[in-house]
Amino acid sequence: MRFQSIMDFLERFNSNFVVLLCHHNADPDAICSAYTFSQVLRKIKPDLKIEIAAQGLSKLSKQILGTLPIDVNMSPRIEEAEVIFLIDTSTLKQLDDWMKRIENTGKKLILIDHHPLHPQTKNQAALCIIDDKASSTCEIIFELSKEAKVRLNRIEAQALFLGIIFDTKHFTIANSNTFKVAAELVNCGASAEEALSTLSLPMTSSERIARLKAANRLRIYRIGKWLLTVSHTGSYQASAARGLLSLGTHVAVVGGIKKGILRISMRSSNEFYITTGIHLGNDIAKPLGNHVQGIGGGHSTSAGFNGEGDLEVALRECFKLIKKSLKN
Repeated sequence: MRFQSIMDFLERFNSNFVVLLCHHNADPDAICSAYTFSQVLRKIKPDLKIEIAAQGLSKLSKQILGTLPIDVNMSPRIEEAEVIFLIDTSTLKQLDDWMKRIENTGKKLILIDHHPLHPQTKNQAALCIIDDKASSTCEIIFELSKEAKVRLNRIEAQALFLGIIFDTKHFTIANSNTFKVAAELVNCGASAEEALSTLSLPMTSSERIARLKAANRLRIYRIGKWLLTVSHTGSYQASAARGLLSLGTHVAVVGGIKKGILRISMRSSNEFYITTGIHLGNDIAKPLGNHVQGIGGGHSTSAGFNGEGDLEVALRECFKLIKKSLKN
């Protein structure tokens, strides 16, 4: 059993303190899965000290912290932990400058994620709990809680429900197992009405301006019957990409550079993915790292890339990868 393998690992290294690390700008799936997993661990191993950490939170995650008792440390005691968990984090590069600290400690890593396993992480992690068929990491945490025979309380169930709703875009990309998990979480006390209210976030003026700038700067390409748009903005790349989808494009690629970090967000319509089979995370974002210094990954219709270098070069390579995938 996967959960037992985790407990055996903690016992083998006599772990009294562990850190659960979430990727930078941690989203609700990362934060909520880390929280509920920490609660499950505490119920099984009450003396275990646990710290949840993230280098920045998304706006929705900050809003969730106002409704649930989740404590996130921005200055984790990485060097003091016997074991480090990577939660919803496929590579150490998603931890920004914490990566070097982790590598320097030589501490054992356990990965829990629903993204496809990255070759680099496979070599670094001592234990990998991966299910790339799961719609979210929260879904995996729920299954681990069942393996541990831990009954979730209302708050823990609500946290997982929030993460699942977020990562499935309000169940629009959910699979059959996702709905089964959601039903069981409701039986544990989760409220769909409360979750939807928590995830309703008014768009700020800065985000609106970023979307409008992206729309003003976009370049439109037609490849067969598909429309691809490429643009750039200094912030809110993911939101801008979603905005371009709502305008009618089939694939939106929006990049930007902030504080020396190059970020690219990619979004595609469900129709594009179903018809072409092109997985933005596996087929575009991840291979982009072979052409531009950095690392990428993500889901079938939602992916991202973080790295360094020239923005125009990166956007051009991204476009070439999509065009090549369409031809293949």
